[in-house]
Amino acid sequence: MSNNDSYCFACGKENPIGLKLDFSMQDGKCVARKVVPREYQGYEGIVHGGILTTMLDEIMVKYLILSGGEQAVTAKLEIRYRQPTPVGEMLTISGWEESRKKNFVRMRAAIALPDGMVTAEGTAQMALGHA
Repeated sequence: MSNNDSYCFACGKENPIGLKLDFSMQDGKCVARKVVPREYQGYEGIVHGGILTTMLDEIMVKYLILSGGEQAVTAKLEIRYRQPTPVGEMLTISGWEESRKKNFVRMRAAIALPDGMVTAEGTAQMALGHA
């Protein structure tokens, strides 16, 4: 498995229907910004929950890759939808490490609106060395 898969739904630049997320490290967190178009909505004007989950999962994996070059897969993922996330607005997706225990890393992630309001958040257990 490559951590630079150009056809990845979340980050691949060659996937015509993908999200094409770009990631960077800022203040100890992995960050991506995205305006989600209505093609990815669930209810009218609201980003589909599966798309939000995809972005949260991806930012946590990318944190490990960008912060230390570690390969990992998601072993457990929990999402909390705090409020509807509107399509067409700039979203900030951020992910960071909370703790480590043996070959597992506990991660956190959030999606926020321009005013800082968090609309969705996730926690995950990432298994190191399995990608």
